[in-house]
Amino acid sequence: MATRLQVPKMYKLYIGGKFTRTESERYMAALNPKTGDKLCNVSKASRKDARNAVVAARAGFNSWSGKTGYERGQILYRLAEMLEGRKDQLAHEIFLSMKVTKSHALKEVMKSIDRIIWYAGLADKYSQLIGTVNSVQSGYFNFSMPEPTGIVTILLPEELPMLALISRLCPVIASGNSCIIVASETAPLPALTFSEIAATSDVPAGVINILTGSKKELVPHLAGHMDVNSFDYAESNPAFKKDVQTSCANNIKRFVYSAHKNPAEYYNDDLNENIMQVQNFVEIKTVWHTMGL
Repeated sequence: MATRLQVPKMYKLYIGGKFTRTESERYMAALNPKTGDKLCNVSKASRKDARNAVVAARAGFNSWSGKTGYERGQILYRLAEMLEGRKDQLAHEIFLSMKVTKSHALKEVMKSIDRIIWYAGLADKYSQLIGTVNSVQSGYFNFSMPEPTGIVTILLPEELPMLALISRLCPVIASGNSCIIVASETAPLPALTFSEIAATSDVPAGVINILTGSKKELVPHLAGHMDVNSFDYAESNPAFKKDVQTSCANNIKRFVYSAHKNPAEYYNDDLNENIMQVQNFVEIKTVWHTMGL
């Protein structure tokens, strides 16, 4: 009997709540680092795909930022529920994609779920913690209130493909921003499965966009795009850092350097579950208002 050839899954890009083929029609193989076996085929995003993701993220931001913190918290909690239902699949994919044990892979998934829950609880509280009533001359009220900065590009590290994604995604969307995630090149499979979870959750289209492919090709265009408002540099390799900072300066784009020297620091709650993570992606608006008689 002839040996049957397997049909590896072809993962598309996740842009605007839809799974789209890359404009370039290019793809690359995701490999098991332990055996060298092919796990799946992954779309290799182009500059045009990056521009499309920005357009989708702007539309997603317009709807997402208008929701109350309570609504965003409920939707994040629903996202955690969806991950809980597929935790075994995600743990298996992390095990196949990384040089880790099965127990370590499951630990990463469980920590990711817990982190979403934490930010779901913070979503309707951060404005009170960051905002304030300022002391001014009599006859006026003066309020400082946080508002989302807009579209955020998130450059993920190669390590901890699920926990790093969740740790950087949650403070961005909990505060009302939309995002474009550049996934791990060597282990994109967990991020692609997460895109399927996001697509079937209550997160509006365009709030989360996930691109796979060459970081070297995608990063310069997203860092220099004039409609991207912030760049979250979580990549542990500092190779792109200087060029990204220079590109961000062209339109005074906020640059957040969130990389951990040791990937294990993503398990540290003090570093990853605090109000400063949200504050990195908000702007403070101060409003004057006269007192009524």
